[in-house]
Amino acid sequence: MKQVPASLTDLDRNRFVHFIGIGGTGMSGLASSLVALGYRIAGSDNSPGDIVDTLRNEGVKIFLTHNSANIFSDTQLVVRSAAVKDDNPEVFAARLRNIPVIKYAEMLGLLMKQKSGIAISGTHGKTTITALVSFVLTQAGLDPGFVVGGDVPQLGGGSRVGRGEYFIAEACEYERSFLSLYPKLAVVNNIEEDHLDCYRDIEEIRNAFSKFIQRIPPDGLLLLSDTVPDKENLVSKVDCTVKYYGQSEEAHYRLLNSSSQAGITTGTVSLPQGDTVSLVLKLMGEHNILNAVAALAISCEAGIKPAETIEILKKFTGVTRRMETLFDRDGQIVMDDYAHHPTEVRTVLASLRQHFQEHRCVVIFQPHQHSRTRFLLKDFARSFSDSDLVIVPDIYFVRDSETEKKNIHSRDLVNEIVKNGGNAVYIPSFGEIEQFLVNNLLPRQLTITMGAGDVWIVGHRLAKRLDS
Repeated sequence: MKQVPASLTDLDRNRFVHFIGIGGTGMSGLASSLVALGYRIAGSDNSPGDIVDTLRNEGVKIFLTHNSANIFSDTQLVVRSAAVKDDNPEVFAARLRNIPVIKYAEMLGLLMKQKSGIAISGTHGKTTITALVSFVLTQAGLDPGFVVGGDVPQLGGGSRVGRGEYFIAEACEYERSFLSLYPKLAVVNNIEEDHLDCYRDIEEIRNAFSKFIQRIPPDGLLLLSDTVPDKENLVSKVDCTVKYYGQSEEAHYRLLNSSSQAGITTGTVSLPQGDTVSLVLKLMGEHNILNAVAALAISCEAGIKPAETIEILKKFTGVTRRMETLFDRDGQIVMDDYAHHPTEVRTVLASLRQHFQEHRCVVIFQPHQHSRTRFLLKDFARSFSDSDLVIVPDIYFVRDSETEKKNIHSRDLVNEIVKNGGNAVYIPSFGEIEQFLVNNLLPRQLTITMGAGDVWIVGHRLAKRLDS
């Protein structure tokens, strides 16, 4: 097998880099970044869509199937998403031809290696914080590179190759992917149980985060949420500077108070030097004001004046699929959110309930992965207390084995929600759900689709029907 490149400069711009699963948010962002750097890119994905169309317009050679013939004779490197297994025909073809195959995170690490890396980690909040930081540094004229795990309309998408010093990216713990990154500054927003298909328990997850933050060089910085349990033990092996953010007295960047009203969240933040500033954010929920505190801290550490950061944050309007409003008229509200973990579900619904107290709240929750649903079933069932009705379609099947698929069904989640005093129903298909929603709309109703799969389709279809 040919050697994996140690840096991007080892790649030949006249030969192809091939992406398997190129239609994913992160993969497409990497592909676009390499296109902007002048590399020839090809890729495959099973699903057409806007992302694939955009890549094709950028000059990427796209295949809408996985086939060994997609690996060209002049392919020099293959990059695969985390969902692509060893038995993929393109992986097999590449290895047969002695072409190196690396994972998404390894290519992300090669990009970060060229710059001062800012890596945003945590079980939740990675995408929003990454988007906030990318937006602030861009608006402040620092011209950062970034790869965000979502579409950020104000940034023209989810990725960019900047000419400035910084490269900002999400650092995902799935399969310990973040251990391929090279951060100069790293954020840990929270650590909870997730991805239990590749971790034994919470202790193994904590160990992975410990190894991740040890990758920060001595002249770097770790910015740690004060809510992370056993913080002192976690940071005991790092050589870099450590600062905290949150609401406790030990936080260097401390949220003193916050309030949320009419879609605007405000808060007062104490800075390390003792000054206080007022945050105003066009996003709902205290979790988002804390995300903004993290972004403020990173921006200050990057040398941007707090007053400038505050003014920029006021302009930020959000990330696609993060509490995104699709329709709002005459008492009918349709929203969409990426939440696919119990904590995320709880947090989003609590924020929405605070803002829309007079509305009936109907949630269409598509579980993401059979293994995650099974491992976190009890916690999921307790996460919908701020909803009036939960509609559960079939579980989104990704990465799991066929055996795992047989171990749990959406009906199991419905039954557990009902046991916890909730109101839930299983409706298998999107078409049936859409018709159910149309037939049962109340005069003041908030309908929200939730999940990391393709449940957003239901929300967009309903919004279109209500707007017609």
